[in-house]
Amino acid sequence: MAGAGQILSGRYIWLASLATLLTLLGVAALCWAVFDLDTAAAVLCVLLLGLLLHHLRNMARMAAWARQPLGTPVPGSIGVWDYIFACLSRRTRDAQERRELLARNLARFREANQAMPDGVIYLSQHHTIEWMNAAAAGYFGLNAETDLGRAITTLIREPDFVRYMQADDDAGQMEPLILHSQRQDGLSLAIQRIPFGENLEMVLARDITQLERLDMMRRDFVANVSHELKTPLTVVNGFVETLLDGGDEFSLDDRQRYLSLALDQSTRMQHLIEDLLTLSSLQAGSEPAEEDPVDVQALLGSVLHETRVLSGGRHQISLDAGTPASLLGSQKELHSAFSNLASNAVRYTPDGGSIHLRWGVKADGSAEFAVEDSGIGIGAEHIGRLTERFYRVDRGRSRETGGTGLGLAIVKHILTRHQAQLDIRSEPGKGSCFTARFSPKRVHPRA
Repeated sequence: MAGAGQILSGRYIWLASLATLLTLLGVAALCWAVFDLDTAAAVLCVLLLGLLLHHLRNMARMAAWARQPLGTPVPGSIGVWDYIFACLSRRTRDAQERRELLARNLARFREANQAMPDGVIYLSQHHTIEWMNAAAAGYFGLNAETDLGRAITTLIREPDFVRYMQADDDAGQMEPLILHSQRQDGLSLAIQRIPFGENLEMVLARDITQLERLDMMRRDFVANVSHELKTPLTVVNGFVETLLDGGDEFSLDDRQRYLSLALDQSTRMQHLIEDLLTLSSLQAGSEPAEEDPVDVQALLGSVLHETRVLSGGRHQISLDAGTPASLLGSQKELHSAFSNLASNAVRYTPDGGSIHLRWGVKADGSAEFAVEDSGIGIGAEHIGRLTERFYRVDRGRSRETGGTGLGLAIVKHILTRHQAQLDIRSEPGKGSCFTARFSPKRVHPRA
C-alpha cells in the first residue's frame, strides 16, 4: 500500500508540473496571437522566472522547516507544493504517533520493571550499565541516575560477583550466583546473567534471605526433633537393655524404678509428638477451625485448676477474672494457649513463688489475658526468639521440668489465627509477664 501511494504521489507531481508548464505555454501563445512573438517570449520568460522563484522559495521554506525542532508545523503553500507539504505533514503526524506509541510502550516497560520485586540491570556489551530498577539499586547500593554508563564490576567489587561477571557464558546457561552481600548484613541474593540481543546482558537479582532463613529453620527443626527424640529413646533403650541383661539380679524395687524412669521418658516423647502434631495443624491454616463464642470465665476456671494441679501446692496461684466476656474463636485452641502460658509460669517459677492470672476488657473493647510470675526472668537478648520452635533459654531446666520447647510456638500460632498478639515483658531475677491481646471484634462482654 505504501508503494502504491508513492507511485500515485509521483504521478500527481509530474502531472501537476506538466499542467503548470502547459498553462504557461498557453498564456505565451495567447500573447503571440494578440501581440507579437517578442512580447510572447518576454511574457513566457517572466512566467518561467516567477515559477522558478516560487519553487526556490518553497524549497527554502522546506529546508528551514527541516531544521526546526520535531513537532514544528509544516508550512502551507499553493499548487504542487501544497500537495508536497500536505504529504510531509501527514508523514510527520504518523512518525509522531509512532514515537508517542513507542514512548508509551517504553514507559510501561520501565514501570513494569520498576514494579518487579527482583532487581533488574541492563548491560551493554562492555558490561556498562544502561538501565536499572529501584530494587537493583537498593540491593547493590547503586544510584539509578549517576551510575548509568559505568562498568558494573567497578561499582560492585565483591570478588564472587566480579568473577561471575567475568566468566565465559557461551551457552547462556550459567548457574545463578548465591551472593551474601558485604554491603548489607544478612542480605542474600540469587544473581542470574541472561544474554539477549546482540552482545547485551540482563542481570537479575532476587532476595532469597527469607528462603535461606526458612531453610536454616527447617534444618534446625529436623536436627532439634532428632535430638529431642533421640535422647529419651536412648534412655528407654538403656533401661530395657539393663533389665534384660540383668535377668533376676534386680530386685522388684529396682525394676519398678527403672520402668518408672523409662515411662517418664516415653511420656516425654509422647508429649513432644503431640505438640509437633498440634503445631503442624496450626500452621496448616490461617483461620481457627471454629468460630464460636467461648465463655472466658469458664475457660479461666479450667486453666486455674490445671495450673494448681501442675504446681502441686508449690506456688501461690491467684486469678483475677475481670469482666465476664465471650471470645470468638476455637475453645480447644484458646484453652491450649492459655494453659501453655500458665504451665510455663509454673515450670520457671521456683517453689514458694507467686503466679497471677489476669483477664480484663479495656475501654476500647479489646481484652487481655496475662500471666505474671515471680520466676527467674528472661534476659532481653532472648525475648525476641522465645516463640521459635525448640528455642530454650535454659535447656537443662526445660527438660527437667518436662517442657518440649514448642509451647510458646504453639501459643504464637494460636494467637495469630485469632488475630491476637503476644507481648512479653521480663527481667532476670524479677519475673515475667506474658500478655495475649485480643482485638475488640473478637470480644463480647456479658452482663
